[in-house]
Amino acid sequence: MENELQSHRVSASDDIEVSTYLEIAKELRGEQPTFEPKPLPPGEKETIVVIDFGSQYNMLIVRRVRECHVYCELVPYDTPWEKIATLNPKGFILSGGPASVYAPGVPLAPTYIYEKHLPVIGICYGMQVIAYQLGGQVSPGEKHEYGHAILHISTEDCPLFAGLPTSLPVWMSHGDQIIEMPPGFKALAYTENSPIAVMGNDKGIFGLQFHPEVAHTPQGKSIFQNFVYRICGCQGNWTPTRFIAESIDKIKKQVGTGRAICALSGGVDSAVTATLVQRAIGDNLTCLFINNGLLRREEPERVLNTFQRNLKMDIVHVDASERFLKRLRGVIDPEMKRHLIGEEFIRVFEEEAAKLGRFDFLAQGTLYPDVIESSTAIETKASTKIKSHHNVGGLPAKMKFNLIEPLRYLFKDEVREVGLALSLPEDMVWRQPFPGPGLAIRIIGEVTKERLEILRAADWIVMNEIKKAKLYRQLWQSFAVLTGVKSVGVMGDHRTYGYLIAVRAINSEDAMTADWARLPYDLLARISDRIVNEVPNVNRVVYDVTSKPPATIEWE
Repeated sequence: MENELQSHRVSASDDIEVSTYLEIAKELRGEQPTFEPKPLPPGEKETIVVIDFGSQYNMLIVRRVRECHVYCELVPYDTPWEKIATLNPKGFILSGGPASVYAPGVPLAPTYIYEKHLPVIGICYGMQVIAYQLGGQVSPGEKHEYGHAILHISTEDCPLFAGLPTSLPVWMSHGDQIIEMPPGFKALAYTENSPIAVMGNDKGIFGLQFHPEVAHTPQGKSIFQNFVYRICGCQGNWTPTRFIAESIDKIKKQVGTGRAICALSGGVDSAVTATLVQRAIGDNLTCLFINNGLLRREEPERVLNTFQRNLKMDIVHVDASERFLKRLRGVIDPEMKRHLIGEEFIRVFEEEAAKLGRFDFLAQGTLYPDVIESSTAIETKASTKIKSHHNVGGLPAKMKFNLIEPLRYLFKDEVREVGLALSLPEDMVWRQPFPGPGLAIRIIGEVTKERLEILRAADWIVMNEIKKAKLYRQLWQSFAVLTGVKSVGVMGDHRTYGYLIAVRAINSEDAMTADWARLPYDLLARISDRIVNEVPNVNRVVYDVTSKPPATIEWE
């Protein structure tokens, strides 16, 4: 059996010696002492590293670990140890993925996953990778298992399930199954269709066939807590206060005596970014607010008032509305809109910075979902580009600034926690996300002054009614879209041919996935009545009831 496995593994990982994994398996089987987590010195950096095999849930894994106040980062499966070592890992999680381990050329775990003798959890495909590489056997399951299942724990002393009931609901999504565990492993739990739903050894390596990271596994967070605290020995020192201290120190070192300019948009991302940079370099930061003509009603005035009053920063205000609208004239393709707006944004920054003196750095509020969706920072073979983003994908290749992105590895809710820890006002911290390209991507087709005014009026009504219903903070985003559709209507005794407005309201944790909000009918009725009666050239309103996936949050 082992010889057969050796010969098969070569095609799947031709950059590794034939016997490497089986030697590791033998070592784990008996030559190394039983794993015992050691306490960390106070304040020491601790990271759980998620190896990305392309699962649609991989970002949820990162979120669940961070919810335990332990820093977690997603890296491609072929990341070299030299980069991993800088994170000071305390454990690894192998994500799920769409591949089958027995297919040629599929992604496998690097040898250091096993050689470093750190705790490991493999989830779904990650579990199969562990079994396959350490001498077990994986094959297509006779029955595929998708959806809810009941997990029955068959051992009493597994730290992974400490404090949990012996039976619990879990979420399955797999077609392959393990039919033979690697030497030294034993089955720890089962479901009706998976005799080996959980496996583990006494070296801190576990495999879970189910997905603990999704909401459909209610006790999933407890499983992650047990892993990071009981098994990895983490202290849980990933807090907003620590992040602020580390970010300020990092910015000081990055900028030195240089000068930085920060792009203010009015949102929490740019507000937190500007505050962190200001605390790091003081007067060497200049904030620049550019009105690109694509903002919502009264937004330029509110942004300036809020930032000058609360952040007490000198802000340079530039009205470039005509310039952006000129670039967008005749443009219909949404990706081209994003590209042109992003490019013009940087060009304006370069010109204004030249007027104000020499700047070395541009600070902006790029978030982790921006990085992942734009596929720039984490270039994994398993992920694909969904759309470009104003903060990431729209930057021209010959940009004249170095970037300061202190929020690059944070989710939106983490940014808000940091904002509150920085004592920023709550109305700023809880402002709903607004896309970098602004209203341009909420207008289907060409962007014109007339269409912008129509959309601003409709969007103002949506915001007003949502806030009056006290739902603003409960929703991730709520807004209006000016579709490219016109329809026949009747107003009074006259036939009309007006625009169709779509209303979008969604619930989400991080914008990676989203569900449409079940707004009360009477609220939708008030929004529709007001838009049709108060906004010229609009005679029809629809409500978008599509989740992400399959749709995106924005229409363009």
